[in-house]
Amino acid sequence: MKLHNRPILLLCLATASLGAASCAKSQPANLPAPDHREVPADAAAIRLSFSSIVKKAAPAVVNVYSRRMVRTQVDPFWGMFMGGGIPQQRIAQSLGSGSIVRPDGVILTNHHVIDGAQEIKVVTADRREWPATVLLDDPRADLAVLKIDTNGERLPALAIDDATDVQVGDLVLAIGDPFGVGQTVTNGIVSALARSDMSSTNVASFIQTDAAINPGNSGGPLVDMNGDLIGVNTAILSGSGTSSGVGFAIPAALAKQVVSTALGGAHSIVRPWLGVKAQALTEDMAKSLGLAAPQGVVAADVWPDGPAARAGVARGDVIVSVNGQAVNDAGALNYNVATLAPGASVALVVRKAGGGERTVQARLATPPDSPAKDQQTLAGHNPLSGATVINLSPAAATDLGLDPFAGTGVVVTSVAGGYAATLGVQPGDFIRQINGQPITNVAGLVSTLATPADGWTLVIERGGQMITARVRV
Repeated sequence: MKLHNRPILLLCLATASLGAASCAKSQPANLPAPDHREVPADAAAIRLSFSSIVKKAAPAVVNVYSRRMVRTQVDPFWGMFMGGGIPQQRIAQSLGSGSIVRPDGVILTNHHVIDGAQEIKVVTADRREWPATVLLDDPRADLAVLKIDTNGERLPALAIDDATDVQVGDLVLAIGDPFGVGQTVTNGIVSALARSDMSSTNVASFIQTDAAINPGNSGGPLVDMNGDLIGVNTAILSGSGTSSGVGFAIPAALAKQVVSTALGGAHSIVRPWLGVKAQALTEDMAKSLGLAAPQGVVAADVWPDGPAARAGVARGDVIVSVNGQAVNDAGALNYNVATLAPGASVALVVRKAGGGERTVQARLATPPDSPAKDQQTLAGHNPLSGATVINLSPAAATDLGLDPFAGTGVVVTSVAGGYAATLGVQPGDFIRQINGQPITNVAGLVSTLATPADGWTLVIERGGQMITARVRV
């Protein structure tokens, strides 16, 4: 991928058999938190050791091994010698890290470490192996919560520090098992906060650190000088695939929300929705709005009768902050909302066009699920056989990581063989027309496909581009 016109790699950090895996403490609101940070005063202070922190944190860091069966299509030529082109199966393995966050065996790691796993094994710091089950897997946040059966044994655990007092320049340690060589510890500083433009998800707001993070560190903790978990290491920005001093960790506030949800018995996260499609301010836009600097995000679209609309936010307004936290891009806005719960009240500082700032209160809701969910796997003699499709609504779009403002229609969620796979249909494709008939819902799609035809003309929207395909099946 490219970012800022420079070729780079943003890598998830699970080590796989054939390469990288695809990738409470609080203060009263009216009192400032005490600041005990100090610059080393002399050479003796510089020689101080992190060993006491490592002794506290490292025993709670584990290795996470996952195994899954994958199907590989044999090349037709080589298939003459290797089974006639029949798809083959192989075992794919990946290695990551994790943190024990409760003494009874609750473990926090990355989603991409265990994605698709049919078997998960955890190895604790004392080299014991434990089978693990998944309590909750959250692809949008790239987090997963595992559980091992300790038979009543109490294991070392890391406290999750979700306080918001992390600052650029704070010393941190990254602990994990890079390259599977055994547990390692690296130190560095927090080099940036609220990096929300580094992920394809819309709830990420990373802590950036220069502590060395390498493949295999995924899911391991980023800890502060109290030995508490302040982030979950998840990705690096690199041109070589190895650490170059720019690593990213998911903040503890989001991690704690996922763990709490899992311990409450839920198997998925229901995140709140503000009903705003945000756009970062450019300098020219800021000038046109009478702002001295491009601070805040523009409400490019507002869902009718959604939480923001009911609070008085209109298209073109600038949202400056959420609950006192400044927001300068869509990711930061979404993250600050995502760490709350549906029904929570949120304070938005809003600047109206040509007017001053004012604070409004919005009560968060869940995304609308209209039209009603209708998910079906298509079958029969038609070009979409083997595809699973769903009616698109803001709720469905949010679950799929799509734009909730994309409107209605039918979207492909998965493809499991059949004519659809041969045709090249992909998850995320919108089925817009078939044989000239507009497709607006799954029921209409099924009815259209049931009509016999000698050939089929499909119009599919992918990445904003319309693709027309004429096929016979």
